[in-house]
Amino acid sequence: MCDYSLEAYRSRPARQGEHYTTHRFPSGTIGFITPGDSVTAICMAYDTKLTLEDIPQTVQHTLGVQASEPVIFSCLENSLFQDGVRFDNGAQVTLQRLGQGVKARVEDALLTPHLHRERERETV
Repeated sequence: MCDYSLEAYRSRPARQGEHYTTHRFPSGTIGFITPGDSVTAICMAYDTKLTLEDIPQTVQHTLGVQASEPVIFSCLENSLFQDGVRFDNGAQVTLQRLGQGVKARVEDALLTPHLHRERERETV
């Protein structure tokens, strides 16, 4: 999804295999962009699998993660900004706190979240 504060910007869905970077939009909200296009927000379904690179050292230290980590794009409901990621160790962070310049590669661009796909399989 795109954080509600990015609704004023042009957007498009994430695509599997593409590379993105976190970027601070004029509204102050941090979201994903394609390098070279800083005006189009990239929106992705919750539960999309990503690999992050260049995670800031402060975030690495605070959350006990490395500079490059697999994550799941998540909705963090107890935050003003709800778009975030969940690490394999269970730690979560909003894109706001993750900061600008973090690179992301989409490993599994979901059209529907995993839970919905699993439920669909169960009904077949």
